[in-house]
Amino acid sequence: MSDKKTDDAVLAAVFDESDGALITSKDVAAAEEDSENPYLIKFDKPFTWEDKTYKEIDLSGLEDLTGQDMILVSRTIKKSGGNTDSAIPEASAEYAFLFAARATKMPVEFFQALPAKIALKVRVTVMNFFYGEE
Repeated sequence: MSDKKTDDAVLAAVFDESDGALITSKDVAAAEEDSENPYLIKFDKPFTWEDKTYKEIDLSGLEDLTGQDMILVSRTIKKSGGNTDSAIPEASAEYAFLFAARATKMPVEFFQALPAKIALKVRVTVMNFFYGEE
């Protein structure tokens, strides 16, 4: 009698002709999970902040923010001496980090401490939230 898990894995495995890789059902499931939540940012390597290690950050809380949050973020930037008069203030890292902090209920310092590559992903995710296709 064959092992059901093995049979499923073999049946779900597909050969990708473009690069010769074998794609399994686990690969497909992971890709589908990622595509279901465009606000989930997975880190290439773990990030430790205040004695806690993070492997990802979920910005799906962006969906719950309001125009009032936008006003409060703009006020925070003005009070800190930042520029909110640009044509697209949402494109600034400062605005993106403040908005991400509100969405995740994490301190803005967390986002400011991220490695540059991850910080850029946060910024792009926030910008895509505002300007991406619906």
